[in-house]
Amino acid sequence: MTELRDTAGEVREEDAFDARAVHEWLSARVDGLGAEPPAVRQFPGGASNLTFQLSYPDRDLILRRPPRGHKAASAHDMSREYRVQSGLKPVFPYVPEMVAFCDDESIIGAEFYVMERIEGIILRRDLPEGLNLSPEAVRKLCVDVIDKLIELHQVDVAEAGLSDLGKGAGYVRRQIDGWSDRYRKARTENVPAYTEVMDWLAANQPEDVAICLIHNDFRFDNIVFDGAENMSVVGILDWEMSTLGDPMMELGATMAYWVHADDDDVFTQSRRQPTHMPGMLTRDDVVNYYLAKTGLAVDDWTFYEVYGLFRLAVIIQQLYRRYHDGGTHNARYADYWMFVGYLEWRCKEIIAKAGA
Repeated sequence: MTELRDTAGEVREEDAFDARAVHEWLSARVDGLGAEPPAVRQFPGGASNLTFQLSYPDRDLILRRPPRGHKAASAHDMSREYRVQSGLKPVFPYVPEMVAFCDDESIIGAEFYVMERIEGIILRRDLPEGLNLSPEAVRKLCVDVIDKLIELHQVDVAEAGLSDLGKGAGYVRRQIDGWSDRYRKARTENVPAYTEVMDWLAANQPEDVAICLIHNDFRFDNIVFDGAENMSVVGILDWEMSTLGDPMMELGATMAYWVHADDDDVFTQSRRQPTHMPGMLTRDDVVNYYLAKTGLAVDDWTFYEVYGLFRLAVIIQQLYRRYHDGGTHNARYADYWMFVGYLEWRCKEIIAKAGA
């Protein structure tokens, strides 16, 4: 195993919890942890649910908990995230092994769950120092990622015990209504109304292409690779938003994070995964590869592209709203409102080009 693995850092003060309380609770359910509480470190990211490493002498475990402060009403359901992964593990091996779920909020002030750690590398904005990949290796890595998404979309949800995870048909309509409502509720005085974009999405929505199990937050910083030599996918993390939904909507959401090297300056500055590297498939390439391999078809990709960008804008605005309202003091959220405005402009540009 390469040493270029994803590493945790110091726990942010606002996210700290009582490690001894967690240890006492966990020791009653897991053998062999020893007498002393674990060393706790926090993984980077964590804009939604927060992820911590619990280091014991002989093993590392991972704890997931919701953030403090303002939250969307349906978000951060720890029991659901735990249940999805427990059901998926036997039929989709890229899911972590679940250890224990805690619904007693007196332990750390919120529900949480603990799982085994998947060792490997998570690719964020740029490759870690010392990891050099040829364009051919980058392409292989990229195709492996999309293949895992396709494999997920082909999971037998009945076999996984997850047939009741979503509401079935009408997914596209529910998403447009739901994300539009979330944006209106999270809007602050310094961001645009998005009326034109929301109206266009409502008027141009297609029928569901299919209904399958979707991750709903599928991007590189939720994917674990095995090492510098093979760089094969060994794990997929962060199942908070998973549901039964339309795979094209998932693909549109994924492409919203897929920034090219030749995109405009604002979009390239927002890049959080290494999709700019020589050898990476372009957004169009990914969509065409996915459609060819699955046999699915869409009349016009524009709707899904605009939906993905609008959905991203809502997520960013919800995070900014937490900062705006004092629910978090993490300074990286302070300027998120500006990118919300940019994404409205980008959506309008795509809509205008499609109508030309």
